[in-house]
Amino acid sequence: MSSAYTESLNKLIEEFGRLPGIGPRTAERLAFHVLKAEPSEAMALAEAIRDVKTKIRRCEICCNLSEGAVCRICSDARRDKSVICVVEQPKDVISLEKTGVCKWVYHVLGGHIAPLEGVEPSDLTIDKLVERVRAGGIKEVVMATNPNMEGDGTSLYISSLLRGAGIKITRPARGLPSGSTIEYASGKILTDAILGRQQLE
Repeated sequence: MSSAYTESLNKLIEEFGRLPGIGPRTAERLAFHVLKAEPSEAMALAEAIRDVKTKIRRCEICCNLSEGAVCRICSDARRDKSVICVVEQPKDVISLEKTGVCKWVYHVLGGHIAPLEGVEPSDLTIDKLVERVRAGGIKEVVMATNPNMEGDGTSLYISSLLRGAGIKITRPARGLPSGSTIEYASGKILTDAILGRQQLE
């Protein structure tokens, strides 16, 4: 850190520098932006960061991000609660919702199975998903894990647990390029994949 800056400014630059994709120069620019900003603007940023860390939790039903016990999607009476779309991360929910064609509810796993990375099935919310299905009222589970090796492996594992439950298990059509992630797919590709989803054997 520069000795020309005050201790608090150096600390702010250091904290910005910890953010992903932020290099030393960008961190410095951000710190000076905050320094020059109106006090109300700077404090609004600080309060937004605090709120994210203190108010956001996991939905008790689907494990998506929520500021209440149950998220907005699960509490929406217009949703088809007989169809559960299984995704890896909350960001995937946002991407799918942007298509405007998803009328179902979700289940967020919190990642994918990756033994080499130390992520086992017990580290995800798979047990909670199985409980939801076994509780009844579910007709279809859409396995919308990412179309890569880890996502496919996770999908197959969960499908094996749900076989015999008397439900349809589908996967979005392969309009999604193999090896890609849902988060970065275009709305058109996601829409085609959703509408053309196929039943898993």
